[in-house]
Amino acid sequence: MGQYQYETCGGFGLERETLRVDANGALAQTPHPFGEDPHITRDFCENQIELITPVCHSVDEAVQALGKLDAHAKEVLAAQGEQLWLYSNPPHFETEDDIPIAAFTGIHSNKRNYREALERRYGKRLMLYSGIHFNFSFSEAQLQEYNTEHANSQSFRDALYLRLYQQLFRHSWLLVLLTAASPFYDLSLDGDHLHGIGSGQYGSLRCSERGYWNQFVPLLDHTDLHTFTEGIQTYVNKGLLFSASELYLPVRLKPKGENTLANLAEHGVDHIELRMFDLNPLTPLGVDADDLKFAHLLILYLASQPDTTFTPIQQEQAVNDHQAAAYYDPPQWLLSRAQEILSQMMRYFGNDHAALHILEKQHARLCGNRLCTQIRAEQIYR
Repeated sequence: MGQYQYETCGGFGLERETLRVDANGALAQTPHPFGEDPHITRDFCENQIELITPVCHSVDEAVQALGKLDAHAKEVLAAQGEQLWLYSNPPHFETEDDIPIAAFTGIHSNKRNYREALERRYGKRLMLYSGIHFNFSFSEAQLQEYNTEHANSQSFRDALYLRLYQQLFRHSWLLVLLTAASPFYDLSLDGDHLHGIGSGQYGSLRCSERGYWNQFVPLLDHTDLHTFTEGIQTYVNKGLLFSASELYLPVRLKPKGENTLANLAEHGVDHIELRMFDLNPLTPLGVDADDLKFAHLLILYLASQPDTTFTPIQQEQAVNDHQAAAYYDPPQWLLSRAQEILSQMMRYFGNDHAALHILEKQHARLCGNRLCTQIRAEQIYR
């Protein structure tokens, strides 16, 4: 269908989490075999690989970069009789003793200490969920186009990303609704020594109330970047968060360079991260490029919308909506809202045939047979 407008304008990056498993499909108990490679690292546990692409100029380029990392990782793992578990929910394990915390040592030992703290607060099971993180930054040309009043460039950038953060948080449920791909799970997630396959009420376990959430709903002041970062720091100071990294919300604002709250507060926003994508087991790399292109179109659409409030009540509702979309049979009112937003986006991108093709694919998914996807996912998972 060709490229839609702005498809190659901006920065695109992917982070893909997967678990290493042995020839029997059990969690691998071997050390991380990729050394200090910055593009193939560990997440919570020693056997959870995170592939990190460089910043790319389009979604397709980012997916190609992910493919190269994936091929290299598979080659290394095959040599030691292992493979990647391309599913958001983990394989069977007997107890949490089978989940080795990432063995960071030396100058990185603080990373292990942080993971041990997470274990004490949440347990290890929660940390096995894996997914796709989609990172996006506007090009300088786009920023200048949006900055019609020629405001200070960094102040304008921070304000734009913060407004976009609120809009994306409020609409994160839509991406869950359209990309949920983990309706089955091993019963070992429910308790020690349990066997069998669980299924039923969730289309995405990791995006549901059983997934990655703090033990409270963090409520933040989005007036500006200062109030936003100060709010996060307040939760850290109170001991409710170990660090900003523990803020388990579906959208994040991130700085350039070291991903710390201090760096974000001092140097401003560099890009935005969407964290709600399940691994798609029906695709070779666990991700459908058209889903990411739809997310990009949603970003562009929401960036064009007027400012909105994001009160504490609205923040709590955004979390509730996100979790509601994770049900296999989401509420009808949510489906109706999705139809309305897709219709509005089709009008907004009405002169862009390539964009309309992507939107029509998502519209067909809404109207299509989700049971077919469930059956195919079940066949792969088993």
